[in-house]
Amino acid sequence: MAERSTAAVDVADNGGDEPPAAEAVKATADGVDTQNGRAADGSMPEKDGERRNAAPATAPELHSGHKLARRYRLEECVTRVDGFSSWRAMDEKLRRAVGVHLLPADHARARAVLAAARSSALLGDPRFVQVLDAVEENDLVYVVHEWLPDATELTAVLAAGPMEPHEAYQLVSQVSQAMTAAHREGLAHLRLTPSAILRTSSGQYRIRGLAVNAALRGITSETPQRADTEAIGALLYAALTQRWPYENDAYGLTGLPKGVGLIAPDQVRAGVHRGLGELAMRALANDGATASRQEPACTTPEELSKAVAAMPRIRPPEPTFTAPPEYQHTTYQQGSYGRSTPPGMPPAQPLPVAPPPPPLQSRTGRALKWGVAALLIAALGLGSWQLADTLLGRANQGSNGSNQNPNPKSDEAPETKDPVVLAPTGAAEYYPDGKPQDAENAKSTIDGDNSTFWRTKYYLDGPDMNPAFKEGLGIVYDLGSEQDVSGASIALKYAGDHTTATLYKASSLSPSASLASMEKIATEKTSSSTLKLTAEKPVKARYVLVWITAMPDAPSDTFSGAGYKQAIAEVKFTG
Repeated sequence: MAERSTAAVDVADNGGDEPPAAEAVKATADGVDTQNGRAADGSMPEKDGERRNAAPATAPELHSGHKLARRYRLEECVTRVDGFSSWRAMDEKLRRAVGVHLLPADHARARAVLAAARSSALLGDPRFVQVLDAVEENDLVYVVHEWLPDATELTAVLAAGPMEPHEAYQLVSQVSQAMTAAHREGLAHLRLTPSAILRTSSGQYRIRGLAVNAALRGITSETPQRADTEAIGALLYAALTQRWPYENDAYGLTGLPKGVGLIAPDQVRAGVHRGLGELAMRALANDGATASRQEPACTTPEELSKAVAAMPRIRPPEPTFTAPPEYQHTTYQQGSYGRSTPPGMPPAQPLPVAPPPPPLQSRTGRALKWGVAALLIAALGLGSWQLADTLLGRANQGSNGSNQNPNPKSDEAPETKDPVVLAPTGAAEYYPDGKPQDAENAKSTIDGDNSTFWRTKYYLDGPDMNPAFKEGLGIVYDLGSEQDVSGASIALKYAGDHTTATLYKASSLSPSASLASMEKIATEKTSSSTLKLTAEKPVKARYVLVWITAMPDAPSDTFSGAGYKQAIAEVKFTG
């Protein structure tokens, strides 16, 4: 049981009440602390959220092998608590593992769970564990969601020790950006605990239980953005210190000493990154803490996301290489290599090796020596004759007064300057129709990492976009100051027939400036995953727009369905 993967199961706790012994054995790190016999997240502050009384309904008595909708076969019960149960199941139609929450249709929270699951499913953001189905059937309500067997809970990551600064930076950056997008759609989490955060094998973080977790537990809040922001601050604090920022122990982490209140991370553990420590305190300022350096507290995920983006970029640690062992000279003898000499026996002596014969002493060698010598003498004679002929020719030209430079400077080719790479200082999506594609990831195209993308949604018309529906898509870049822009190199995600892009000189990072007022620099199309644009002559510009008007047909992924779409990994400008 301890070895099974629970990385994609999001289960509820019991509100702090001690579960029966039989149920405590089944509780996992997803919501119940089996060491203390109580809810692992019971120490999470409830001041911003109010837990409704648990419904008297009991969890449905189902067993392994039971099928829901003739499709989802229950395989293993992960948790049975608070009137509902959570299972690992198999979707027999698509042959994949899924997670299932089950509760009686007459459960007091059944309607709220259904509503929360359907709202979460409509978000469709790949940074969240997706809700796949939410059904009321045969006196049961069940919610089906993704199962990620290759992901690791943040609880397990923190159990191994505090995170290094770059990993903690990625955690707070990705989680705050994801929750910003969720709150824009009116969705809150309210239970952002270490067991709700998953780290995939590629280093990306996924959030599970959006809206559903709170509905299962009966949690509400009058200030949901504030509650989620403080929860992200607690996650960052734990990542930096391996301590839970409250007095009670939780999630396998030791709490802070009682009576001292919330103290800065660098007072808990030496060597904590100063900027990240101050950021954690600004997010936890909702609990009465004072932000360092008198900076304002972050009370919404969007404010926290902007504060993270304003920090100096934290680079990943340099890879370490183990030096190879120093070479040791050994004596090799057949039958004794690598063996120790028995006591009392004389050490083995190496066999005598006959020295090689002197080189070039054979008949062939002597002929080769004389042949090489003859060639050298002939080469020296020929070179001397050519040198004398050249000197005599120059003397004759001088006497005739016709000594002229055969290659005058005026005929020399003009010097060409090597292109200079221009590093953008900012990026913002350009959407004059008011409908952005992936605005939060525009800066991913200048982060130096080809594994991060700005993506478009999919369209049914293509490759050339239908102007009646959408004229194009793009990103505006800020070069920091006016530069001579001569071209750009764009790394794309999808190849195919075909991608067309144009460079324009823009006046600002505004997402809605008029395209007609911009000066065209260059345009090009490609069928590969790399697009190079070159201007006829450099154009002085500070802001440059990359505008895509044609995209290839591409398959569906976690961000959008199959259709005509594109994604940009990196953009480099030259001047």
